Amino acid sequence: MFRPLALLLCALALVLTACGGSDDAAQPATTAKDTSAGQDDGGAAAGTAGGCQKVAQPQAKPDGGAKPSSKALDARATYDVVLETSCGDITIRLDQKTSPRTAASFVSLAKSGFFDGTVFHRIVPGFVIQGGDPTATGTGGPGYSTRDVPPRNAAYTKGVVAMAKAGAEPPGTAGSQFYVVTAPDAGLPPEYALLGKVVKGQRSVDAIGKLGDPNSGELGTPLQPVVVDRATVRES
Repeated sequence: MFRPLALLLCALALVLTACGGSDDAAQPATTAKDTSAGQDDGGAAAGTAGGCQKVAQPQAKPDGGAKPSSKALDARATYDVVLETSCGDITIRLDQKTSPRTAASFVSLAKSGFFDGTVFHRIVPGFVIQGGDPTATGTGGPGYSTRDVPPRNAAYTKGVVAMAKAGAEPPGTAGSQFYVVTAPDAGLPPEYALLGKVVKGQRSVDAIGKLGDPNSGELGTPLQPVVVDRATVRES
């Protein structure tokens, strides 16, 4: 079921948290329906409340400064990016067939350590969790953008990972901010580059998804810091 129009418009207006080259805030947009991508063995940290460790907010990193990837990914290979978070590991399998430029950029940023020490700065329970902003403000990015126009039938379902963008940017524009859909159906239009899907660690995603302040609405203010300690790339 699609989200109410009022919430959708609010999301499009306020959730600018992942733009690419422009340092505007960027917004997540996705439509979520349950898929096997969101089902797995877990990966949430054991022995902690709700699977999440209480950690300090890391120091913000400089905005921009990254260089665009000049190397395409091997079309015959499969690329997974593992996010080691304070709520457990999350493995994202990249969709380089649909979004080759986005995937290559994400791999390059991950290998450079761009995501290490960043946070999920936006957590909207029952909608999305969003990270990838070095400044943790919702306005930061790598200093450049890529573009992979999503197909018209793009489905932003539970476990799907896509890139946020500023509302004025063309469909498929991406920087470094990404979001994972936690809703059965986020009810957003096919305007956001498809990065991939969660293939392991859905329980970690679910744990993070519960840490948004329900009183903050679509702004998704986190109740506690959720840190990405490290992002690693696995190629097979």
